[in-house]
Amino acid sequence: MGYTDVDQLAINTIRLLAVDATAKANSGHPGAPMGMAPVAHVLFNKFMTFNPKNPKWVNRDRFVLSNGHGCMLQYALLHLFGYAVSLDDLKNFRQLDSITPGHPESHDTPGIEVTTGPLGQGFANAVGLAIAQAHTGALFNKPGFDLINNHTYVFFGDGCAMEGVASEAASMAGHLKLGNLICIYDDNHISIDGDTKCAFTEDVMARFESYGWHTEWVKDGDNDLEAIEAAIRRAKEVTDKPSVIKLTTTIGYGSKLQGTGGVHGNPLKADDIEGVKKRFGFDPAQSFVVPQQVYDMYNQHAAEGAAAEQKWNDLFAKYASEYKAEHADLARRLAGKLPEGWEKSLPTYKPSDPAIATRKLSEAVLEKVHSVVPELLSGSADLTGSNNTRWKNAVDFQPPEYGIGEWSGRYLRYGVREHAMAAAMNGLAAYGTVIPAGGTFLNFVSYAAGAVRLSALSRVRTIHVATHDSIGLGEDGPTHQPIETLAHFRALPNVMVWRPADGNETSAAYYSALTSQHTPSILALTRQNLPQLEESTIERALRGGYPVVEAPGAAVTIVSTGSEVSICIDAATYLKEKHGIVARVVSIPCFEVFDAQDKEYRLSVLPDGIPVLSVEALTTMGWERYSHEQFGLNRFGASGPYKKVYERFEFTPEGISKRAISTIEFYKGHSVRSPVNRAFQQIL
Repeated sequence: MGYTDVDQLAINTIRLLAVDATAKANSGHPGAPMGMAPVAHVLFNKFMTFNPKNPKWVNRDRFVLSNGHGCMLQYALLHLFGYAVSLDDLKNFRQLDSITPGHPESHDTPGIEVTTGPLGQGFANAVGLAIAQAHTGALFNKPGFDLINNHTYVFFGDGCAMEGVASEAASMAGHLKLGNLICIYDDNHISIDGDTKCAFTEDVMARFESYGWHTEWVKDGDNDLEAIEAAIRRAKEVTDKPSVIKLTTTIGYGSKLQGTGGVHGNPLKADDIEGVKKRFGFDPAQSFVVPQQVYDMYNQHAAEGAAAEQKWNDLFAKYASEYKAEHADLARRLAGKLPEGWEKSLPTYKPSDPAIATRKLSEAVLEKVHSVVPELLSGSADLTGSNNTRWKNAVDFQPPEYGIGEWSGRYLRYGVREHAMAAAMNGLAAYGTVIPAGGTFLNFVSYAAGAVRLSALSRVRTIHVATHDSIGLGEDGPTHQPIETLAHFRALPNVMVWRPADGNETSAAYYSALTSQHTPSILALTRQNLPQLEESTIERALRGGYPVVEAPGAAVTIVSTGSEVSICIDAATYLKEKHGIVARVVSIPCFEVFDAQDKEYRLSVLPDGIPVLSVEALTTMGWERYSHEQFGLNRFGASGPYKKVYERFEFTPEGISKRAISTIEFYKGHSVRSPVNRAFQQIL
């Protein structure tokens, strides 16, 4: 295999860039980069194909640093190989407005595939990247045109191995036989609390073997470059299983604190830095030193990557002449464009149409659009029949040998793995050729909250089909009835939470979700049937909020979402007939979209001079932004037939009317300003 002094020089350069950057920032984690530099050098220089001048080339090998606290390892590599990460960027590590933040963020730094840091997430993202490659390759590769054949490589540590989301994802990857996925486990026996013997003594490789993975063990990860290379090569030869390589390393290799928790999350002291530099043959008086031989070595490999991309571009051009339709489809996907006119397939509804649950209306959208948006992949966390996420002629994404699907299939059986589903969806979205949608109950999106947060931070387009959205699910009771969930996700930046009230609003939710390239969406959908609203259209719903009952001289505005909108309309009728009170009713299916409208429009929906009562069968938290008084559920629900549960908590025309009258009485004689005018609405 042949390793020279220049290889060792490159490894030590990576180590010392990490040491210098963390020291300059007086913050960071030098230990993992110092221990993982040898395998990083071998992997990037010997195996990975990429073009630093075009970090988005579709057939590049993907690299995910799941133990993202060790990000100076990756930033050093990106700089050395010629990505748009300068030496000054390394000197600005962890500083405001730098492109080298404290954990890798995909939208900040060229060459970072996914946002990592919360442990286990990157591992699960990588499973999504591998699924996307397998699906895209099966769809577009033809004889003589092996367009999509990249590998996904992952570094992960003991912390990732302990996190449940990684275990979920590893189980899923083993079932799916993702032979394009190779994970390297930094077995250094140290976590933040110290030696892992205090909390983590399992046989990690035995676990992965039971998941159906191919396993390797390199016992001297500090020095044995030949063994590292051989292990990766054997892993690449295994095409019917994902592979994991246990790499026993010394954290902080070269430091006087090596092998201890003291080098995990703290910069090295000045005397230690001096000693490390002397040990590795560098001048202790100098910092951020990169020998020209290292640049030359890595620039040569980068040039090979650029040549590989050019060869691919030539092949893709030839592909166009033989597979015109497939070429056009893949080129469109890579350009980030949806098919022309796809939105014409969205179903529309009129008031005379029957009452239908929004989960069924969601299914109707998928049935209509799946053929015109071929990049849409659906799936469910073992709730397909409840989430209604599968169109009739869908083919499962499965290894063909199981006889139940194909690699080109577009329906993913995630199993009872909500968190791994959401995290894998982030990887699917990041790959660049597919749009993932995944279903579970709204209450169990809470299980996936860590991944959803990273969807928002990563600015990826994922669609969470969240059914059984309230106490309206009935008999399953409080364990399944969400109360706080929507408030949680509405509080999360860069997420659109839709709770549609009928068919047109459901179609609008999908239009918004599919066209929002850099924003994830959560669609909260009912189990119970809802009538089609008189005033709803897709266009009106796409404003985020609009009046569904307009009434001159109204004494109160009742604002609501989802299943409660039709009850509020009945309440307006009840108020008029029983009490002679005129009420307006407003539907706000998406807070985030409504908040993005201009103030004039929002004031036309929630005007001055009229008190506002909000109604939603979930927590009242967050409704202060639109209403003067709130009617909701600030306690857990109850088990029973859903109509009885609604009656118990007075989400009925009578119960809403009672509260509307109290609201009118309280504000009588007062000058009422719309909540839209409130100063606290002025936010960053």
